[in-house]
Order: sequence, then C-alpha cells, then structure tokens
Amino acid sequence: MGKRGPAGKPTALRVLHGDRKDRINQTEPTPPETEIVPPEWLSPDARAAWDRLAPTLIQRGVLTAWDLDAFVVLCEALGRYKTATKLVNGSALLVPAGSGLGPNPALRVQADAERIFLTYAARFGLTPSDRQALKTETGGDAHTNGGADRLLS
Repeated sequence: MGKRGPAGKPTALRVLHGDRKDRINQTEPTPPETEIVPPEWLSPDARAAWDRLAPTLIQRGVLTAWDLDAFVVLCEALGRYKTATKLVNGSALLVPAGSGLGPNPALRVQADAERIFLTYAARFGLTPSDRQALKTETGGDAHTNGGADRLLS
C-alpha cells in the first residue's frame, strides 16, 4: 500500500509558508545541476513533445536530472496517444471481432496512454489544477536564482 494522505509539501514551500523548523527537511537531497538532454532512442512523436515541453520545465526548475526517466515516460505516452488517436480517427470505433463487432483496439491504447500521460503530467504541473499548487521562480533559471538554498540562507 502506498503513502496515505495528501502529497507532501516541497521543502521550498515549507520555508516560504513559514512552517516550523522541525517540519523542514534540512537534509533533503537535491539533484545535480547537469545538462538535461533527451535520450537518443525517443520516438519521433515523443521527441516532439520533449522539444515543446522540456525547455520551459528545465528553466523553471521543475525538470531535473533525477526526473529524466519520468519525463521520458510522459513524452512517450503523449506520442502513443497521438498515434492511437490518428488510428481511431482514421477508422471505425467498432471493428470486426470474433463473431460480431467490438471496440477498436486503438481505443484501449489511446485510453492507456491518456491515463499514463495525465498521471505523469500532474507530477510536472502540466494540467491547470496541478499547476495551481506549484510555486516556482518566474524569471531566469530557478537553479541559479533561488530555490531552497536561497531561502534557507
């Protein structure tokens, strides 16, 4: 069973909100500030999603080196969703199956990709309801202009 209750508040937000010192993780690990590049094996549709989304997420400090694999899953799910949607739009919703008609298998692929995308998109604040809970630097690179280090000093 997973953790219960609401997701934990990031340390930087705890500091901003003035949480008690004993509730602030002073030894929270931080990812290294390394260049974040897409893996060469990304599918073309996933690479298009990467190119569209990654630059601003990196700039805001939302996408870090430790988040790379999760972001790749998000991009690949978006690519699969696009491919499945093209298949669904180009054919019937019901196709011959067994002794009659059944749902187009591309609908299942589309629904699975949508579910995966929305799950991971929430982690990166890519939906309006999830984005409202994030607080980030608005100008420049969040790693050099602020973050928990700046707030805790």
